Amino acid sequence: MLSTSSSVDIPMDSSQSSSQSVWNMTWQHYRKHRMSMIGMYLLLGLIAIALLAPVLPQDPFLVDLDESTRLRPPSSEHWFGTDKLGRDVLIRTLYGARISLSVGFLATFLSIGLGTLVGAASGYYGGIIDNLMMRFVDVLFSLPIIFLIIILQSLSSKPSIYNVMLVLGITSWMGPARLVRGEVLREREMEYVEASRAFGAPSKWIIGRHLLPNIIGPVIVMATLRIGRIIILESALSYIGFGIQPPNPSWGAMLAQARNYLNTGIWNAIFPGIFLSLTVLAFNFVGDGLAAAMNPHERK
Repeated sequence: MLSTSSSVDIPMDSSQSSSQSVWNMTWQHYRKHRMSMIGMYLLLGLIAIALLAPVLPQDPFLVDLDESTRLRPPSSEHWFGTDKLGRDVLIRTLYGARISLSVGFLATFLSIGLGTLVGAASGYYGGIIDNLMMRFVDVLFSLPIIFLIIILQSLSSKPSIYNVMLVLGITSWMGPARLVRGEVLREREMEYVEASRAFGAPSKWIIGRHLLPNIIGPVIVMATLRIGRIIILESALSYIGFGIQPPNPSWGAMLAQARNYLNTGIWNAIFPGIFLSLTVLAFNFVGDGLAAAMNPHERK
């Protein structure tokens, strides 16, 4: 008599287990890059500092115009010294980390989201849609972005942190769009996409269910590197007065205020500059490690 039962266990979701194994391989390979791990730990420390800054008792906006408290060098009472208004440079630098990381993450999320939508639609549909979208991207690439950002900021009636995030996000999506378009052009000719079309799957389902998950690696790498670039751009805008407005403690604004006191209070420029450099360097280390870990040739 034949038994109707079977001792063979069939996995319920093989695609999920395969995806988990790929990410495990990526993590194992990423761990081998010493500088990438240093960058990751440095970023985690910066994020923790930014999150815990409000717990500290000092007020970053507290002004003390007494001559004895203005432009004081680093001491046990003020570890990073004070600025021209008697404000503690340490607490303002830590709050500057909150602003820079927030602008970097949110503006990058917006630019990657817009670029992914445009690039996926352009690469998948092709034809006149692809030509129109890419020519529009070429036109935007030909414009000097820094001046475009300044113009958009000037048109704003009341500059704020959210305006800076929005402007940086909507002026930096062209690179991700080109990257996603190239990846989609390669993936759309694969057999699994042809099979989905043959079964009558809608285009939105193919893009969202098949194409985007398979190109997520390069997008993550670009996003990691782009965060550092946007933080530098935000600091440059704040330095020339078109970014985060005083009295908000932005690293760029702090450097701009410190340039007039390099002889009497150089610590006002040293510490924000160190934090800015370490943050961008950490994102670059993490991005380089992810690029190598997600490259199948590197894994081999």
